[in-house]
Amino acid sequence: YIYFPFAEDYPQGRLPAQATESFLRETYGLTRAASSDVLRRMAEEGWAARRAGYGWSFLPMLTTPESLEQTYRLRLALEPAALLEPDYHLGAVAIAACRAAEERLLAGAIDTDSADALHERGVRFHETLVAASGNPFFLDTIRRLNRVRRLLSYRSMLDRRRYRQQCEEHLAILDCLAIQDQEEAARLMRLHLGR
Repeated sequence: YIYFPFAEDYPQGRLPAQATESFLRETYGLTRAASSDVLRRMAEEGWAARRAGYGWSFLPMLTTPESLEQTYRLRLALEPAALLEPDYHLGAVAIAACRAAEERLLAGAIDTDSADALHERGVRFHETLVAASGNPFFLDTIRRLNRVRRLLSYRSMLDRRRYRQQCEEHLAILDCLAIQDQEEAARLMRLHLGR
């Protein structure tokens, strides 16, 4: 997929701070349509921006492991708090859907799913839990954060050994939410994100 060479080169500093679309097409061997698609996706994720008039800029954030750690610290502050909102309610259908996704991974999809699919599964899990807070500010912040952290998340997915533990932690959080034990769910979320 044409996105991944960019996602690999950007954190390594192999993309210039500014570039024209024609330079990127030549460098990566892309058609005009493919370069437009990949640049649109990069802009949506928050690490590329169209320059006024001509070309593209690649934003200097999220290029280091420290950047990814900063995103986790922000999530650590927000996600457990979202689980403690007074109107929090995660319905049985949402719990079942989240549980099915985790069990599918544990049944073997950890090894066969693409990095993109693994990332999306994690995003869906966490955004579903935060959305149940009923507080749109939590959800908006987490969605924005997930868009910009996608880039570094791909790199962290090369080692899949940790996924079994993550799935088991997700299931434990769901178990707590199924019996409406938000305090314990928030405690487990803090441990989960802190790892």
